[in-house]
Amino acid sequence: MFEGNAFGKTVDLLQRSMDVALLRRDVIADNMANSEVPNFKRSDVNFEAALKRALESEQVKPVLDLAVTDERHMPLWRAKDYRTVEPRRVLDYLSTSKNNGNNVDPEQELMASLQNQLMYTLMAQAVNFEFQQVNLVLR
Repeated sequence: MFEGNAFGKTVDLLQRSMDVALLRRDVIADNMANSEVPNFKRSDVNFEAALKRALESEQVKPVLDLAVTDERHMPLWRAKDYRTVEPRRVLDYLSTSKNNGNNVDPEQELMASLQNQLMYTLMAQAVNFEFQQVNLVLR
């Protein structure tokens, strides 16, 4: 019903970001649970940078655009759909903070958890605001 307009896109982006925040919460919990396991490497979730690139690709077109005269031709530039961007769980192999090879810093993970929770709360409030605006219009 709301697809193709600013409201639908905003709610979809917020919903996807909230799903990523839940995944990030699980990753942080896994990191904290394994903070004393020898040779355990912490994980992180990458999503926002890829989403930003996809959203920017919709806005920017190249100065020189080639004509495509056949469906088998490959275009020079193609906008990436933001709905195809998926979160990636990546391991941090580059750092070691303990003598046993483990690189989980509990204080850093706690701060990441608090930041993630605040972002989730902010996104939930933004979704609530969007639906309040629709409710206001419908009254």
